[in-house]
Amino acid sequence: MPPFITIAIDGGAAAGKSSTSRALAERFHLLHVDTGSFYRALTAGLLRQKVALDDLAGIRAALARITLGTRIEGRTAHMEINGQPVNPADLRTPEVNAVVAQFSAIPEIRATLLDYQRAHAATARAHNFRGLVMEGRDICSKIFPDADLRLILHADPAERARRRAAEGLQDQIATRDNLDLARVQAGAQGATIIDSTHLTLDQVVEKISALVAEKLAAK
Repeated sequence: MPPFITIAIDGGAAAGKSSTSRALAERFHLLHVDTGSFYRALTAGLLRQKVALDDLAGIRAALARITLGTRIEGRTAHMEINGQPVNPADLRTPEVNAVVAQFSAIPEIRATLLDYQRAHAATARAHNFRGLVMEGRDICSKIFPDADLRLILHADPAERARRRAAEGLQDQIATRDNLDLARVQAGAQGATIIDSTHLTLDQVVEKISALVAEKLAAK
């Protein structure tokens, strides 16, 4: 069997996780999993059901009605909820952007996604990918703490806000940083930290690709 590699990427909002992960998936034939889209999909679903942030009973009831599935398009895994694909346009609305960090911090939501996220390693193997690159919250610390390569992407908050604005998006960078601080610090223990503030995407990808190639050669 050819070597299979698992890459876990965490970091603050707009630090370049998604762009970097997609590029790595393309270069090394990996399954790309953006777990941030999972949290956004659940947030959008809860908002549609008029579930409030402080309504824990309502959140639990809504989660109990949800069955999660996966479909693969190209090299990317997409969530299905109750057998239906999630509309990408629903994931980055201003309403979702405003509360996704708070919903994502709720233990019941994280628990709902835990096994679902871990199962993507088996999905990648079943679809003959060379490995898995998963990005998002808790990946380095809880989802794949034993990943072959654990990375934390960092960039200055002002630079990350500029990147979001350049995409025509508004995001609560400071709020999300405050909520994510402990999570990122926990994941950083033993991980490789890459500061992308003054690096282009290509430079970040080249730096990480060298690490991936080294890991694959050692297997």
